[in-house]
Amino acid sequence: MFFSGDPSTRKRVDLGGRSSKERDRQKLLEQTRLERNRRLWLRQQNSAALKIQKCFRGRKAVKAEHFKAREHFYETYGKHCQNVNRHCFGPDSEFLRQLLFFFNAQNAGDFAILVETCRLLLQFVRDSDHATGNIAGLFAGKDYSSNRTLVDYRVKQLAYACIQAVHQNRNWLEEQVLMAPEESSTSTSLLLETVVLLINPKLPWACNIVGYLLQRNTFTLFREIALTWKERTKTGNAIGTVLSLEHVLGLIIPHVGQKPCTCPNIYPQSSFLSQILTIPFLWQLFPYLKEVFASRGLSQHYIHQMAICMQNSSNILPNDVSAEYPSYACLLGNILETAGVALSQPNCSFEMAVDLATVTTFLLETLPSMKSSSRESKESSMLVEDDTVAGDEAIEIGLNKDLEQQICNAIDPRFLLQLTNLLFGGISPAGGSHDGPDDKEVAAVGAACAFLHVTFNTLPLERIMTVLAYRTELVPVLWNFMKRCHENQKWSSLSQQFAYLSGDAPGWLLPLAVFCPVYKHMLMIVDNEEFYEQEKPLSLKDIRCLIIILRQALWQLLWTNPATPANSVKLAANTSTNKRHPEEFIQERVSIVASVLLSQLQDWNNRRQFTSPSDFHADGVNEFFISQALIENTRANDILKQAPFLVPFTSRVKIFTSQLTAVRQRQESHSVFTRNRFRIRRDHILEDAYNQMSALSEEDLRGVIRVTFVNEFGVEEAGIDGGGIFKDFMENITRAAFDVQYGLFKETADHLLYPNPGSGMIHEQHLQFFHFLGSLLAKAMFEGILVDIPFATFFLSKLKQKYNYLNDLPSLDPELYRHLIFLKWVPGDGEPTPLSRMLPDEFTMSDWVFRKHYEGDISDLELYFVIVNNEYGEQTEEELLPGGKNLRVSNENVITFIHLVANHRLNFQIRQQSSHFLRGFQQLIQKDWIDMFNEHELQLLISGSVDSLDVDDLRLNTNYVGGYHKEHYVVEMFWEVLKSFSLENQKKFLKFVTGCSRGPLLGFRYLEPLFCIQRAAGVASEEALDRLPTSATCMNLLKLPPYRSKEQLETKLLYAINADAGFDLS
Repeated sequence: MFFSGDPSTRKRVDLGGRSSKERDRQKLLEQTRLERNRRLWLRQQNSAALKIQKCFRGRKAVKAEHFKAREHFYETYGKHCQNVNRHCFGPDSEFLRQLLFFFNAQNAGDFAILVETCRLLLQFVRDSDHATGNIAGLFAGKDYSSNRTLVDYRVKQLAYACIQAVHQNRNWLEEQVLMAPEESSTSTSLLLETVVLLINPKLPWACNIVGYLLQRNTFTLFREIALTWKERTKTGNAIGTVLSLEHVLGLIIPHVGQKPCTCPNIYPQSSFLSQILTIPFLWQLFPYLKEVFASRGLSQHYIHQMAICMQNSSNILPNDVSAEYPSYACLLGNILETAGVALSQPNCSFEMAVDLATVTTFLLETLPSMKSSSRESKESSMLVEDDTVAGDEAIEIGLNKDLEQQICNAIDPRFLLQLTNLLFGGISPAGGSHDGPDDKEVAAVGAACAFLHVTFNTLPLERIMTVLAYRTELVPVLWNFMKRCHENQKWSSLSQQFAYLSGDAPGWLLPLAVFCPVYKHMLMIVDNEEFYEQEKPLSLKDIRCLIIILRQALWQLLWTNPATPANSVKLAANTSTNKRHPEEFIQERVSIVASVLLSQLQDWNNRRQFTSPSDFHADGVNEFFISQALIENTRANDILKQAPFLVPFTSRVKIFTSQLTAVRQRQESHSVFTRNRFRIRRDHILEDAYNQMSALSEEDLRGVIRVTFVNEFGVEEAGIDGGGIFKDFMENITRAAFDVQYGLFKETADHLLYPNPGSGMIHEQHLQFFHFLGSLLAKAMFEGILVDIPFATFFLSKLKQKYNYLNDLPSLDPELYRHLIFLKWVPGDGEPTPLSRMLPDEFTMSDWVFRKHYEGDISDLELYFVIVNNEYGEQTEEELLPGGKNLRVSNENVITFIHLVANHRLNFQIRQQSSHFLRGFQQLIQKDWIDMFNEHELQLLISGSVDSLDVDDLRLNTNYVGGYHKEHYVVEMFWEVLKSFSLENQKKFLKFVTGCSRGPLLGFRYLEPLFCIQRAAGVASEEALDRLPTSATCMNLLKLPPYRSKEQLETKLLYAINADAGFDLS
């Protein structure tokens, strides 16, 4: 055979140098280890087999003994206890000893014997004269003390056997559970009524028996019984009947280990709190038990026990019944449903209220949000919607709707009143400011604020806010607390005392989380007289202090020590984040509600100034902050969007100007040549501008527009548009378009402009005109041109997409506002009666204000929920509510009527005009840009200051050419003449030289290019001196001849600026 290439027959050589003996030794050790393990396993098997056999033999022996005892019992007492008499229950009888020895709850015969035994026992007791004394004598004979141990043992074994029998057979006994014991002799009733008999509180062994049952986890058995029968109880218990099971529970739950009760304490996991109170809709199942739990002070003990478990971070709750019925939600619903009764008890203490608030806070925080989408959707519009779900997050399953309803209904106005009255009962709303709050006050504020903060973020707010604002002392108490902490510098020590927050959290965080939304809600209904004149609910001095507190807190949260990175407002809208990071959530929440409240207070300050505008500005705004604010997604940029009032107005104007400049530069880089040239007839300026401007695209609107004017003779005016003619065009077109004579706008009593609700009766295409006017105003702002158009505040709020409220009505119709406020109060006995005595709980007003009012029943005025519109002599009726023509205004609904009228006039009537104007406006001006400014500041952006022209500022920022200098005698005369002009002539002069009658918003140093005075003639000849001053508006240039006298200069200058000759003088 030839060599095949297979080397397998060759001897293998171990190149590692190890011998085969070494490998055999390792193999031997491994085999030895395996043998050892096998022998150990055999020994364990034999040991286990012996234990199993031993247990089996033991069980077999016990079973045999049970069988013998059972047979002997049958022989002695009969299979159906026919030989049993009352003496068989005595200490000398073997009846109970034998029965309890062999009893097996799963054995049908044993179960029947136990039921018969219970029937006989109940019959013997009923037949006796003294039920309680006869029971003791029945079991103990004549002397209970000498037989106490034996009697107690038999009684507790019998009671437990009865409960165990019901538990083991609960599935087939469910038909009997809803039968009252008085009407039924069923097995369940007999067994449970026997337990009721044996644990009667008057019996000497009651505490011993109940203590034994508690140690045997009886509540766990009761829970399983109740849950098995739960589906049978949807229709509720029969009125007036008490079920046997709830009768048993009603006797057991008072045994809480407090004197005179001697029952031992049991593990919380096996307690009534854990096993029974977590049954869904417990009180529907056991209404009698609800009375016992709420009225005998038991709720205080169990809620305190729950609070202790929470402090120890103990999880005592059983497994959930289902995903829709989590144990914590069922516990919360059952506790809240009885809380109202418990809080109304005379012996209810402050400590009970604190414990209740703490427990409900903890449980509410675990709930998914149950907010409605009506009013909260408006408030949460500031929050960023986050529709994405992280991959590692489980999808939340919502609560059962009935369970949600139980919780929502329980936190009703009455409950909130009771809880806040108990917590704040000993606190004066106007306490002295020289001392900081004591420990009790801190505990009350901490508990109330933690509960309300979680409630605000979990439950619907419609009813809650109104009750807290107008029917409790929450706002004055919280304000007094915060003011004293601020004045005495107690904030740092509060964080250690508030259990809800960690030690390093700011002390003001929790009070502000509650105070801000409640006070904001209150300000929505307070009218101007209450706020400014009567200074209710807070004085103006207090509001100034509040502004400082809010400003400092907001700056710390947003800039100094932010909890989360920039652009993280999404946390506040995310329920799961609230569970994982409650402290980050509350910081985000406070930053939002404090921003909203400060913005609202700034609006009140703009209506009538009570504090300096600089009080709203943060101290830490510097050049670095301004530079960062220009960059998207930086913290400074986020602050500018959320709380722009923290930044001084001038700084925000610089940012706004920089944003516009950046957009214009980008636009100019894309278009080298001017594409848009307008030919405008001065006597048809509005029609020509509308036709030519409406044809432009959004991109063209951003670009440069050049204008050529045509005079009344059809001749093009001299002058090349380098920007000045366009500025003149913008000023003239806005003056014409917004003129009330044209019919698109109307004036208020203060000559402020707002859209004409009847514009459609004058112009068929009125909505297209409003779109054009929006674009026109936006173009003026985009190019930095100030136009003299005074808008009404309530219309400017529409540019910010804000809703107008009753307090904005005086700017439109002060007479209507006075009439509506006149209706706000109704008659009383000598003094005006506030609506709080008339309206339902959820719409009640406080009895702060006492003023002149309509002294009579409002329904006598024959007012209905309709409003009459009178436009150009044509009257139309509109219903404020569906069916409003038939709904009379009364004392009960007058508040609703007042706000509906205000809404109709301020929002509804001008909704179409405002909407189209806004669409045109937003073609050039982004919402984010003007959101930096309130309505008063937005008017300044549009028109500049209404103060006189600052001639000194213009003089400081002026250049001179052609031989003039700042000390030249002609220049000195010019400035003296200009300073002596009236405001109207000063504005005309400014328009003459710049094309715009308003100066730059931040001063003339921002005029581009700077104002310049040029000598108009080389020599001061008579011909040169007879010339008029001329200008080049595109260069902001005044060409001034060297006049010899001040009178001549004034005469020539006044003639030039009042000639209104267009650009023919150029």
